[in-house]
Amino acid sequence: MIWTERLVETSEGPARLIYNRSGRTAATLVLGHGAGGGPDAWDLETLALALPAYDITVIRVEQPWRLAGRKVAPRPEALDRGWLGALDHLRTRHPLVVGGRSAGARSACRTARKAGAVACVALAFPLHPPGRPEKSRADELLGAGVPTLVVQGERDPFGRPEELPAGVEVSVIPGADHEFTVRRDAPVSQTDALAMVAESVAEWIVRTVRR
Repeated sequence: MIWTERLVETSEGPARLIYNRSGRTAATLVLGHGAGGGPDAWDLETLALALPAYDITVIRVEQPWRLAGRKVAPRPEALDRGWLGALDHLRTRHPLVVGGRSAGARSACRTARKAGAVACVALAFPLHPPGRPEKSRADELLGAGVPTLVVQGERDPFGRPEELPAGVEVSVIPGADHEFTVRRDAPVSQTDALAMVAESVAEWIVRTVRR
């Protein structure tokens, strides 16, 4: 596995691309981070380290607002412009899968077709604000326009797996919250929970791009 990074220009300012390349790439997965963290979130890092073994190159995008040191993410329109601006610098001949965690998952869903993706992976999709199920974002999830996998913690306050709409494939991480953190009394260990995230995404991408 080869690890590199580079800065690219977007209309919102510079973004950072972090590559974990597979030696024999069958698909490329590009991941965006959430509003409260960056590309070093442990689920994103887990995918970056694990998926090259499945012939999947992983590229994590650090959004311009975070690279510039700002603490608060901009409005969705600006997030999407920064995200698409970063993707414009990619020149992959392999099937493109877009994804991300939380706010990054929302942006990936909103822009999947425009980006030319064949599939979308939504980690910890924030279906609604905690305690506000009436503020559903199901339209973003269903509007991706490509096959979509949602990897969701069993006790995610932003939307439990059973709340997710029909029309997407769902992988449930037992006992996990929005950050995929599990408690000591959870049915799986923290290590196993993150391994489940990686295995479910890898299996789904391999199955989906080979249809």
